Amino acid sequence: MEKEIFQCRRCGHCCHGETTVSLTREDLDRMIAHFGLPEEEVIAKYLRVTGKVIQMRVVDGHCIFYRDNGCSVHPARPWRCRQWPLHPSMLTDQANFSAIKDSCPGIRLTDYGDFKRKLAAVLAHRRSEADWG
Repeated sequence: MEKEIFQCRRCGHCCHGETTVSLTREDLDRMIAHFGLPEEEVIAKYLRVTGKVIQMRVVDGHCIFYRDNGCSVHPARPWRCRQWPLHPSMLTDQANFSAIKDSCPGIRLTDYGDFKRKLAAVLAHRRSEADWG
């Protein structure tokens, strides 16, 4: 059902901007395993740390891992990147839906009611999978 409402076109629009997503400990561990480098080296090369917040660096107005053909660390990308653009806030705020839809060509449904019903089902399925995982 997820592909009915969204299919990534690898346009990179979500990778552009002056900020990136914050990483969880699991995200950082996935990056470390992906690169096969010590944590300190992964942080020094690719990430920025502000207090307790760890984010991917921004280079030339986009995520450090963005390339012309998309995410260069796709298998190790953070959970927030994995979730995007199917964000739960779209269920409660039609303005969020409109803003995200306008910036993401991968969103396939334009009717908010239909999108909302299908996204709710996808998110419920993801939660039930997480319960079993």
